[in-house]
Parts: sequence; C-alpha cells; structure tokens
Amino acid sequence: MSRLAEFRQLEQALAAQLAELEALKGSSELQKEIEFETKLRDLLNQYGLSLRDIVNILDPAAARRGAAPAVAQKAPRRERQLKRYVHPENGEIIETKGGNHAGLKAWKAQYGSDVVESWLSK
Repeated sequence: MSRLAEFRQLEQALAAQLAELEALKGSSELQKEIEFETKLRDLLNQYGLSLRDIVNILDPAAARRGAAPAVAQKAPRRERQLKRYVHPENGEIIETKGGNHAGLKAWKAQYGSDVVESWLSK
C-alpha cells in the first residue's frame, strides 16, 4: 500500500472516530454518568474515603476475595507416590516419584517399558 493510500485510510478512520466521539458527547446517558462520577468523587473526597473503602463497606467478602469474582477453589494436588524399581540381575535400586528419572529412562530404553514396570517393588 502506498503511503498516500495509507494516509487517506487513516484520515478516514480518524474522521469516523471523531464523529463517534461527537455523538457520544451529545448523549444524555453519558452526561448523567459524568455527573454521577463527579458527585461521587466529590463525596468521597469530602469524607476522605476511596473507592476501595466503599467496596469494603458494601461487600466485605469482596475485600477478602481481592475484589475479584468468586472462583471455586481447586483441590490440592495429590502427592505423587514414591516408586521403587529393583533391577533383578544386579540389585540396583531406583526410587522416583515421576517417570523423568534418567536411569529409569535408560532401563526402559534397554529392556522395554513393560519389563521395567514388572520390576516395580510393592
């Protein structure tokens, strides 16, 4: 796209946004909201309070939640069980809570996963 075409496109977008802004300025709903916000902030300043203070007064539970929507608490993850593998030929022992153990991976690569899982001691 040429720079001139890009300029004209941006100019048209700006003109559309300015028209939308002017329409909003004339909106009675916007005027009411601006008036409400102004009066509310004046009232808060008069009493030395902040918006957070008002939330705490109106809904103390929201303050404990961090003013975030209520989210169900997840149950804590179950701790992984320690697994103990004993090599039947040389008696070597590998203890792990996960399958990311280098020695265990080497055994599985050499002997196969099914064989190594049969070495799991109970």
